[in-house]
Amino acid sequence: MRGKTPEDRGLLDLLDPVAEAAGYALVRLRLMGGAGKARRLQIMAEDAGGEMNVEDCARLSRTISDVLDAADPIDGDYLLEVSSPGIDRPLTRLKDFEAHAGYDIRLELDRLADGRKRFKGGLVGVEDDSIALNAEGEADTLLIRFPGSSKPS
Repeated sequence: MRGKTPEDRGLLDLLDPVAEAAGYALVRLRLMGGAGKARRLQIMAEDAGGEMNVEDCARLSRTISDVLDAADPIDGDYLLEVSSPGIDRPLTRLKDFEAHAGYDIRLELDRLADGRKRFKGGLVGVEDDSIALNAEGEADTLLIRFPGSSKPS
């Protein structure tokens, strides 16, 4: 899931087109903290080739910061952090699951699938709108429906 809370998803709606216009894709966004605590907006992004270097992070951070300053969608002070997904990248879009077929993964869902929320096993790939997983302890390949009604980009 690229954005966990309604506030995260609202920020994604605002910032996705900005990132795309700058040549990047937002992999994940989390706004953390609140109730008297300093808030932190963490954004993971990548370019079309799946890369993100320090200069890219700085460039996207400036672009996003300008939009956030103008739109002012976050109450109070916050710290903006823009980074690459890194080696332990979260798989948040169907295309991420397609690209990482053949790897062992841990999958944690926000809802029950096949009677549980946590899975570990070999990622087979994507079938229609579902993630195909050879989960440990299961004889058959599991198809776990990806949230949403169509393939996100």
